[in-house]
Amino acid sequence: MDIEKEVFKRTHPDPKKLKAYGFVMRDKQYFYEKDLTDGSFKAEITIDKDNKVSGKVIDKDLNEEYQNIRIDKAYGGFVGQIREEYISLLEDIRDKCFIRDPFIFPQTARIIEYIRKQYHDRPEFVWKQYPGYGVFRNSRSQRWYALIMNISASKLGLDNEEVEVLNVKAGPKTISELIDHVSFFEAYHMNKEKWLSILLNDSLDDEIIFSLIDQSYEYVDAADEWIVPANPKYYDVMNCFNKDGTAMWKQSSDIRPGDIVYMYVAQPYSAIMFKCIVEESDVPYEYKDKNITINRLMKLRLLNRYKEDKYPFSYLNELGIRAIRGPRRISRQISEKLK
Repeated sequence: MDIEKEVFKRTHPDPKKLKAYGFVMRDKQYFYEKDLTDGSFKAEITIDKDNKVSGKVIDKDLNEEYQNIRIDKAYGGFVGQIREEYISLLEDIRDKCFIRDPFIFPQTARIIEYIRKQYHDRPEFVWKQYPGYGVFRNSRSQRWYALIMNISASKLGLDNEEVEVLNVKAGPKTISELIDHVSFFEAYHMNKEKWLSILLNDSLDDEIIFSLIDQSYEYVDAADEWIVPANPKYYDVMNCFNKDGTAMWKQSSDIRPGDIVYMYVAQPYSAIMFKCIVEESDVPYEYKDKNITINRLMKLRLLNRYKEDKYPFSYLNELGIRAIRGPRRISRQISEKLK
């Protein structure tokens, strides 16, 4: 029974609090001892340079370690009393001297540090029921590019112990080539055609994982671009932007923050008149009349205003756009022509 491992799981010590509690430094390790029960026993707690906590309960009369507290089948009033008192001491040290960590393994910590330095992102813990699930979101597009989870290894078809995995986005070819059910697995809890699960147990060099994180980041970094129609017959499109350069607009497609929206204004202009970036999307809003029904809005920030002869419908027709009846995602080729 590894009592210390269980009590101090997902924590790391605060040196200042250890010293205030009574720990002393010996041979580059923190050491603490305390009498238990009536003074016939004592606990000796050691924290090494890697922050691993170990401990002993010493029978002072015999001057030897009292091992019964670590035997699962060793129960009884006396053994139970010593074990309970020892665990209570460990828990008190944990609560007063240690900081809670959402993740467990050293490689996970290195992954988080790499993402922090490379992309200045930190994990978001978006599920209360899963405190060990940390999402990394691209700050520009607001899309996920990495997800760290601590789960039972049985969910990957391995022995039933706790492990941590990193989910990254990848292409179908990369996913099929990498899956080996040793270090790489079909994505757990994600779309298996677009995501890959990586076991964070040091079976892979960090650099391999860093490279896959970089590729995943690139997948979500490129914002989508759209042409959205606007009819001045029903709304004063030409004056819709506020003094701060923003406007709330009807949203009817999977448009996300960071996307670019080219607003096509119908007759009498029949041209792209505005270029905007989406600051917010999926804002709840209910409106309906004989001309329009609105269930959600997006917040647009104006980037550029064009003259009506810059991108008229005739030019868009040359690019292969035959009609603009609703929001449409545009290709990179067309995007280049509009810049």
